Amino acid sequence: MGVPATIATSEAALPKAQDGTSGYGTTTTATSPRGTESASANLGQTATTITDLDSESEAVAVGLQKLEARNVHWYSYLLTLDFWALILIGQTLSLCITATNTFSTFLVNEGTSIPAFQTIFVYVLLTLVYLPVALYKTGFKPWLRIVWRQGWKYFILSFLDVEGNYFTVLAYRYTNILSAQLLNFWAIVCVVILSFFLLKVRYRWVQILGILICCGGMGILLASDHITGANGGPGVDMLKGDLFGLLGATFYGISNVYEEWFVSKRPLYEVLSFLGIFGVCINGVQAGIFDRDAFETATWNPKVGGYLTGYTLAMALFYSLVPLILRMGSAAFFDISLLTANFWGVIIGIHVFGYAIHFMYPIAFVLIILGLVVYFLSGGVLGDSKKPWLGDNQEDGVAGVGTAKLKALNEARRQGIVADGAGGQV
Repeated sequence: MGVPATIATSEAALPKAQDGTSGYGTTTTATSPRGTESASANLGQTATTITDLDSESEAVAVGLQKLEARNVHWYSYLLTLDFWALILIGQTLSLCITATNTFSTFLVNEGTSIPAFQTIFVYVLLTLVYLPVALYKTGFKPWLRIVWRQGWKYFILSFLDVEGNYFTVLAYRYTNILSAQLLNFWAIVCVVILSFFLLKVRYRWVQILGILICCGGMGILLASDHITGANGGPGVDMLKGDLFGLLGATFYGISNVYEEWFVSKRPLYEVLSFLGIFGVCINGVQAGIFDRDAFETATWNPKVGGYLTGYTLAMALFYSLVPLILRMGSAAFFDISLLTANFWGVIIGIHVFGYAIHFMYPIAFVLIILGLVVYFLSGGVLGDSKKPWLGDNQEDGVAGVGTAKLKALNEARRQGIVADGAGGQV
């Protein structure tokens, strides 16, 4: 998940698929015999009802056409609530990363270094929160059918996420902080390449420019760390640490793209529940193998319990918010948003660990935020929420929070084309 993902809407009006599950991931109604001409004919009408359209797909098509037909300027997306919500979510995620790093530092200072074991509690909490929701929304037997048909895909997602966390933490044992952070840039490269070839994402030149500006800001952060000697000094085994860091960044990049694909087609509660279930199993086995000795020699006291609780809550919030930024934005935007985590880490470190801030840090932070703004210049009102792999009318996607499909349905409701409450789920 890129580091180391909600608002409910009514799904009562959603038809059920033949296997008993909600009709997400596919068109949720019968195929329309009227075609796109019928949808286009409704563009000029504002008092049409759902009976004038043959399917929810046509309502989505009309809503998308109305949204994309608006006369927009190069800065139009920057004026939308979606853009500011993305910035807010992205910086909240960065603060979550800063919090987890801080709590991990506290644990190490107390003599408790169990990186694999401490993450188990995060997956357990995700399971406890989202599995009951998934069972309630789906039903037990349909849920079992999802396990049978889709479980292996969720297992792969969880495996990528767990290994990304593990190898990144492992890299810090052997290499210095500067090298490990530089290798994290590889995750952004992986995301851009995989999105281009597998998800058919076509980046505009301003998006590439925005990514480069963000990376430039991160470069200034790293340079200031090197100048001030805050790069951690020489590593124990730089080559081994760099290889582990490269492997962890690769796992992160793949998992971020995979999760973006997943959450655009499936409900959030389903994705997060399976991420928790399989995460407990995979991480549990890994912790039993690699953290056994560290667990036995670790310090256990009320402070350690508090730090573990803080780490677990921060990570659970992180995992719960990630699907939103992947739906409303993209895996690339998600990764570059996290580049500000270093800045927030220093701000926290000033008050907690007595760090001194270098004058280049504010410059770097402004550059990264500027890059996030540039990323969405000359974009339509839908930004990155309209996913190319879901079809022209997002027919293969779920009408969930943050998706272009739900935005189109809401636009259709505002135009009186579809009844209020029709369609939509988390």
